Amino acid sequence: MTIQFEVPRAKIPALGERCFLQVGDKTLALFNVAHQFYVIDDSCPHQGASLCGGRLEGKVIQCCAHGLRFDLATGYLLNSTKLRVTSYPIEQIGEQMYIRINAGETYE
Repeated sequence: MTIQFEVPRAKIPALGERCFLQVGDKTLALFNVAHQFYVIDDSCPHQGASLCGGRLEGKVIQCCAHGLRFDLATGYLLNSTKLRVTSYPIEQIGEQMYIRINAGETYE
């Protein structure tokens, strides 16, 4: 089953900003990096720490708890394909933004 979640306009982050989104039982982090939007699960796959508040360098987010660094575009831990955070496709149509979430699937 696919869910298409419309991001409330007030929650769309400005350039260089980020925000939390609650979609059903998922907590997502939405980032605006150089006018490109990325959406990932907010929970680090290592031990579940929040990623949204981590240090952001370009399109790389660093987990506050243990320093793991993930590529926002792919979700993968830098220099590895063994550990990744789930990332989701996002589509912007005019002023509206949509996130597609498929139950039981992950995205690259």
